[in-house]
Amino acid sequence: MKTRPFLLGLTGSIGMGKSTTAGLFRELGVPVHDADAVVHAIYAGEGVAPVEAAFPGVTVDGRIDRVKLGARVLHDAEAMKRLEAIVHPLVRQREQRFLEEARLDDAPLAVLDIPLLYETGAEKRVQAVVVVSAPQAVQRARVLARPGMTEEKFRAILDKQMPDSEKRRRADYVIDTGSSVEATSKDVAELVRRLTAAQE
Repeated sequence: MKTRPFLLGLTGSIGMGKSTTAGLFRELGVPVHDADAVVHAIYAGEGVAPVEAAFPGVTVDGRIDRVKLGARVLHDAEAMKRLEAIVHPLVRQREQRFLEEARLDDAPLAVLDIPLLYETGAEKRVQAVVVVSAPQAVQRARVLARPGMTEEKFRAILDKQMPDSEKRRRADYVIDTGSSVEATSKDVAELVRRLTAAQE
């Protein structure tokens, strides 16, 4: 009888190193479900027809254009709710398939990489949460170095996210990404070792 893997939620504010940390879990053979990547796939697949029906004119070359869609929903809470009502169930379907595959592979540990984990209540779906965190100065430098990023955009994104201090307070585990990738890698490896040993 194959058992479900231990489910670890991975989250962190913008620029905190979540994508890098997710990659470190993958390098150790841990299956990772990337919610952002799944949304991208849905906007090129099963989400195209229902999203286009709700927001006519946002499809370009057979896929949802995220810039056009963003312009329609970013400052309209009602439109955002309509979009989420379409997209969230599709994300959950893919998440369930991911978990079933992890179970069939006898994976002792699986990671759900969810940027707005606490903001959407997704912590209820996992057994523990790891938050990636770095000093504010490091976060700011990383984010403002991104193409097309501005102070205004950075502030707008932060306003939608739970403060880093609150995420760290709620977390079961915190991984510091402020020094080096090598240090972060050691912390991830140690966490994987501990969680995997606990499943044996």
